[in-house]
Amino acid sequence: MMASTTTFMRNRFDKLMRTVATAAIGAVLLSGMALLGATPAQAAAKGPSMAMKRGIALKLKAAQMAMKKGNFAAGIADLNALAGNKELRESPYAQHVRNQLYVYAYEKTNQDAKLPAKLKVLMHDPYATPATVRNFVVALAQLGYQLHHYHQAIKYGTEALNRGYATPAQMDTLVAQAHYLLGDWRGTIAFVKQEVANRIRAGGKPTLRELQLIESSCQKLHDENCLLNALEQLVVYYPQRRDWQYLLYRTFKNIHSDANLLEAYRLAYAVGVMQQPHEFDAYAELAIEAGDPGEAVQVLTAALKHDVFTTANGKAKAERILSDAQKQAAEGQKTIAHTAVLANEQKTGNSDIRVGLAYYGYQDYPQAVKLFREGIAKGGLKKPAEARLLLGIAELAAGNNSAALADFNKVQGQPTLVRLAQLWSLKAKSGAV
Repeated sequence: MMASTTTFMRNRFDKLMRTVATAAIGAVLLSGMALLGATPAQAAAKGPSMAMKRGIALKLKAAQMAMKKGNFAAGIADLNALAGNKELRESPYAQHVRNQLYVYAYEKTNQDAKLPAKLKVLMHDPYATPATVRNFVVALAQLGYQLHHYHQAIKYGTEALNRGYATPAQMDTLVAQAHYLLGDWRGTIAFVKQEVANRIRAGGKPTLRELQLIESSCQKLHDENCLLNALEQLVVYYPQRRDWQYLLYRTFKNIHSDANLLEAYRLAYAVGVMQQPHEFDAYAELAIEAGDPGEAVQVLTAALKHDVFTTANGKAKAERILSDAQKQAAEGQKTIAHTAVLANEQKTGNSDIRVGLAYYGYQDYPQAVKLFREGIAKGGLKKPAEARLLLGIAELAAGNNSAALADFNKVQGQPTLVRLAQLWSLKAKSGAV
């Protein structure tokens, strides 16, 4: 991360310094009269005086000529020798030219540490133009980062952004990492969160680097809520098993019923977190007990195909559970249409939810959605939060992300199911970005 950023900034800085160097040489070579004194036209022009006496003009010319021949040490020595010169003190323009020549020489001899002081002077002298101020502010931000003067990088980088001197793409990473490398974790989070919000508001998406900076800063602060929020954004935009594992680990710790455990396994399987053989066995057995053998068949078939079970005993156990699930699924499919008719005749929606779950296991998601909605509409449910969660899951499986999000947002009451609905929402959003 740091190497690519530094390379980008170095290239950008080199371009800026070439602009500054060109301006410096151009100022000295404008004309012999510019150094020897103002022309009549310059004297009549409005703006700061470009006058200087012959003596100081010749000394600056000598320094410039040495640099032109590549003798930067001699040129710098000539400029240093002007310290305390009366004619220099009396001519703001001579001071301006001298400082520009310093910038040119320091850039050419890689004396970057000496550049900021001269750039700050030039930026505030009477001859600064809007273009040079813009370039100098950006250069000072990049020099600050390069020289590990992170306060300076933040100050001028923020100014460059606020004044439109640089685009977010050019400056966001520099300022964010300057905060981070300074050890200002809260400053990092505040800055990056604002940039992320701006990016999303503009119809884009945050970069992985931005979200990882927030995550790392939260870890440095040992702020659990901050970390959870960071991981939630990461699984939306850049889902990885590691981040989903952390989010689900906290949920699994708070589960105290088989029904909720089944819902947690369902999500863990959907986001690719499940790895251990016993997890697949437990998921399948809970699905069978809930009246959803079709889902058990899906899970174990996939697990066996991908060699999840590494021992002979483990594989044999999974095959027994799978065989039982296949028999129950085959029998259930023969009568499910009639069972759905009977469920429709019931006054409460509990039977509709059970049949809808069976359809979900058989991967008939539109029919599952229909029955879940009908059951919820009837009411009288023993587990309304679970029914609403199942509806959202079925909608998501059917490809209806917006409907799924709306249903997940309606899950209420049971804290574990509410949390699982929030996590399912993250998966739904991930599929939409």
